[in-house]
Formats: sequence, structure tokens, C-alpha cells
Amino acid sequence: MDQVTEQTLVVGIDIAKRTHYACFVDDRGRVLRKSFPIFQSKEGFQQLYKAIQEAMQAFGKS
Repeated sequence: MDQVTEQTLVVGIDIAKRTHYACFVDDRGRVLRKSFPIFQSKEGFQQLYKAIQEAMQAFGKS
């Protein structure tokens, strides 16, 4: 059974000390959103979470 399907939004995160970078891809590795910064803070996490929710809706991912 495949864990990553057509309905999956894959979130890749490059972890650093203060500023991380995330990007969104689909199940075939196509970039849905290019890398963007995430800051090491509560606000940074909230922004990432909001971006994930928006991308799920925009690209029809669950």
C-alpha cells in the first residue's frame, strides 16, 4: 500500500538554526510551491500551518 498518493501534499523542510525553508511537491515530485522561509518561532509555525492548509485547498490535497 502506497503511503504517498495523488491526494498527498508532500512538505519538504530544510532545517537550520533560525530560518528553515519549506517547499511543497506532489506525489510525482512536481513543485507546487517553491522554497519559502519559515522562522524558528510560534508565529513561523503558524505561518507554515496556514500555508499548508491553503496549499491543500488550492491543489485539492487531503
